[in-house]
Amino acid sequence: MADRYLHLTGTATGRFVTRRLGLPQPAHLRRWSLETPNLPGPVIHLTAGNSAVTDRIATVLAACGPEVVARADRPAGIVLDATAVDTAAGLGAVHAALHPVVRTLAPGGRVVVIGTRPSPDDHHQAAAQQALEGFVRSLGKEIGKGATVQLVRLAPTAVAAAESTLRFLLSPRSAYISGQVIEVNDTAPGPVADWAAPLAGRTALVTGAARGIGAAVASVLARDGAHVICLDVPQAQDELARTADRLGATALPLDITADDAAERIAAAAPDGLGILVHNAGITRDRRLANMPADRWTQVIDVNLDSVLRTTDALLKDGTLRHGGRIVATASIAGIAGNNGQTNYAAGKAGIIGLVRSLAPRAAADHGVTVNAVAPGFIETRMTAAVPLFIREAGRRMNSLSQGGLPVDVAETIAWLTQPASSAVNGQIVRVCGQSLLGA
Repeated sequence: MADRYLHLTGTATGRFVTRRLGLPQPAHLRRWSLETPNLPGPVIHLTAGNSAVTDRIATVLAACGPEVVARADRPAGIVLDATAVDTAAGLGAVHAALHPVVRTLAPGGRVVVIGTRPSPDDHHQAAAQQALEGFVRSLGKEIGKGATVQLVRLAPTAVAAAESTLRFLLSPRSAYISGQVIEVNDTAPGPVADWAAPLAGRTALVTGAARGIGAAVASVLARDGAHVICLDVPQAQDELARTADRLGATALPLDITADDAAERIAAAAPDGLGILVHNAGITRDRRLANMPADRWTQVIDVNLDSVLRTTDALLKDGTLRHGGRIVATASIAGIAGNNGQTNYAAGKAGIIGLVRSLAPRAAADHGVTVNAVAPGFIETRMTAAVPLFIREAGRRMNSLSQGGLPVDVAETIAWLTQPASSAVNGQIVRVCGQSLLGA
């Protein structure tokens, strides 16, 4: 459904009226396309303190695409190396570096602060590095003009492993992500022969792929070179076939809760899977006092139990190959809760628990990463059916003052599934425009 308010604020009259009334003024977000693959300007590289990794960060940034400079009148991005900040007094260097330039950031620009993990052995360093999280989340809420702000925490030897993450965050692909904290470990990144098709040679399975977010995920993975198997329930077979045909993909009509779902997935991918995207999900909303057991069971079975069962089986039988990627769809409802969605929120919070527990073991035992995306308000058929005032609240209650698009979730999943994203594991990335819920 079209966001008429967003369209209104893009006109001179709309800007005047909303400014006078103190209403939100969402900016048009620049998303990736063949015509706009990069940010429209240079990226400034700054350093807070005496960092030992600044030169290595500069080398990685130089490979990411945008021009990297020491200063610019209207930068499209600002990257601040704050890895050396290890005292409360040292935080002054963060202010000193960003205060003079943050107002010059171009509309729709990017700010990426690079920190390191808080130390369990040095509470002064831990306090300073944790302070960066509060700083980034607050700056994301005040920066405006469609700009975004992120914190990337690097393991001490993980600079080179951060390339895929910095490429993503410093590009139009991350338009609807802000206020996020992403940890990059020291796992060596997999090779990428062509950044225009980083998933070439990989087979991806996407559940719930007939329409909406699932269809967008399948489309972006196919664009990036993967052969995609599109899975959805038999009742959606016609729509599933149209999606698969459009992408040159394989359609797999299958109820993911079926007892033999994992076996049928394995049969559809005889050469194995490189990517497994758990996107299928349903809602059966009612307050707990009015929710019959079947509504609870249906949601938990589709949104959580089927994910657990098929993941276990596909890892155990080797269908998911070494170097593979698992990405599951959580939700900000699983982080913040939602009225009338105890079943849905429980299932989505369960996905977060799955990721945090399985990620280190899957990497150690199978060479597979496990991450999740947590969408906020995304413009889909489901949200189009939400009553008007609730829908408008969902759109405006985030730092970007608008709903996201299915492609925003898809681009995030595509980044997490790249071979070069080996060092991003166990992360829950919110695709919500920095929703004010659960922040």
